Amino acid sequence: MEKRDILSMSFSELSAVLSDMGEPSFRAKQIYSWLHEFAAPSFDDMTNISKTLRKSLNDNFVIIPMAIEKKLISEYDDTVKYLFRLYDGEHIESVLMKYKYGYSVCVSTQVGCRMGCKFCASTLNGMVRNLAPSEILSQIYTAERDNNIKISHVVLMGMGEPLDNYENVLKFLELVTDEKGHNMSMRRISLSTCGIVPKIYELAEKNLQLTLSVSLHAPNDKIRNEMMPVSRRWSIDELLKACRYYGEKTHRRISFEYTMIEGVNDTDECARELAKRLRGILCHVNLIPVNEVKETGLKKSSRDRIERFSSILTEKGFTVTVRRKMGDDINASCGQLRRSAEANSK
Repeated sequence: MEKRDILSMSFSELSAVLSDMGEPSFRAKQIYSWLHEFAAPSFDDMTNISKTLRKSLNDNFVIIPMAIEKKLISEYDDTVKYLFRLYDGEHIESVLMKYKYGYSVCVSTQVGCRMGCKFCASTLNGMVRNLAPSEILSQIYTAERDNNIKISHVVLMGMGEPLDNYENVLKFLELVTDEKGHNMSMRRISLSTCGIVPKIYELAEKNLQLTLSVSLHAPNDKIRNEMMPVSRRWSIDELLKACRYYGEKTHRRISFEYTMIEGVNDTDECARELAKRLRGILCHVNLIPVNEVKETGLKKSSRDRIERFSSILTEKGFTVTVRRKMGDDINASCGQLRRSAEANSK
């Protein structure tokens, strides 16, 4: 019999299975607490449960392991970049960041990515597989255990496209916000998408109150089509129509992510066109100096160009931020450690 992934099970699912095994109802709460409050790495750590039940759990379930293969710590700001090895030998990356308000972690949702964005290292070797809810959770729990901290914010902006792994991501969100478990506020979670339009509408209907971050990166289809293949399936007009609907449905402000690439999308004309496109949408714009990856050949815009681009948007009435580069000395953007690990294994 194949063992079940217990960390991916909701409290109600776990309760039903334990009831079928003849266990009293309070056992589900004990075990769920061990899994999600204390992040127990094995059933043997569940010390207030009998040895007989622990053996039964071992026989029927598995806590899928996640090993720290490599860990880089920034000398500038204590940002920690993890390369995790999964049970099947695949690798993913996560980044732990320390802010004044607490700790935030950027997690991956897939091994690799099928979206093909030109500026992203995560997509260079394509997509291998989706992550299970437990594997997304374990990035948080492993980082907490490794640093003896409590993480208060999560960003689904690592490797992969979250809306391309929609059902597993929804299950993860249910688990991480469960008051019986980690009990994270949905308002402290950001989900980043390159723009899978039908899923944005579906997510809007859920009204989860998370922050939706949309990777826009261009003011028109001509530029976006060159950088982001997803734009050839759904135009900017279609994407922004979905974003307007999301904002109206949830009353949550959307964050538009805009990677600043020298000579590609950083002109004054691009800024003015972007402002025209976004008019009337509840949003703010986050400008991001592109992560310079050798394979892409793309260069980040100069500081003066970014400031000029920002000032044009600000004059048009938009709230604009420029993302602070964290972990710059350890290449904290996702994808590069995994590529290095794959190259070494080959």
